[in-house]
Amino acid sequence: VSAFASLPAVQPDLGAIEGFIHDRLRAWLREKGYGIEAIDAVLAQCPHRLKEIPQRLDALRHFMGQPEAQSLCSANKRIGNILKKAELPAAPALSVTPTLLIEPAEKMLADTLATIAPQAHDDMAHGRYTEALARLAALKAPVDAFFDHVMVNADDPALRRNRLALLDALHRAMNQVGDLSRLAA
Repeated sequence: VSAFASLPAVQPDLGAIEGFIHDRLRAWLREKGYGIEAIDAVLAQCPHRLKEIPQRLDALRHFMGQPEAQSLCSANKRIGNILKKAELPAAPALSVTPTLLIEPAEKMLADTLATIAPQAHDDMAHGRYTEALARLAALKAPVDAFFDHVMVNADDPALRRNRLALLDALHRAMNQVGDLSRLAA
């Protein structure tokens, strides 16, 4: 290939190749009985190891059978919409300032997330996708309380930015296996 590198017609279109592979993979996974929403949720995270995709799909299937799943998927969709509207910088990720957590519900969410996120990340790193999602189920009550009692778009810019940082951290933790918002009813 290097001998032809200067010829534009020989340059591979990696985006088209990836798109073709994902299209074929979607069809194969549908034949295996996986739902299109779950497939798209996993592919949205673009795992580089294709062999992980069925394991992630199995983990999502198990997770969606849990009573907390639909609520967390809906919350994830809501969080994604809030973060899009906030037009946050892409990188680096915002960091939460603990001293700016003033409402009990946001403190509870931050504390629960601080405990769960590292464990879920470790589970992900070791291919334990079902376990990672099971840990996230514990976020249901803190997430519900947060949205019931905390105004994200506070008048104080520092509070607003801190709350958005908390939601950003939550969103990243929740979407490690797949984009849960794609599974919201």
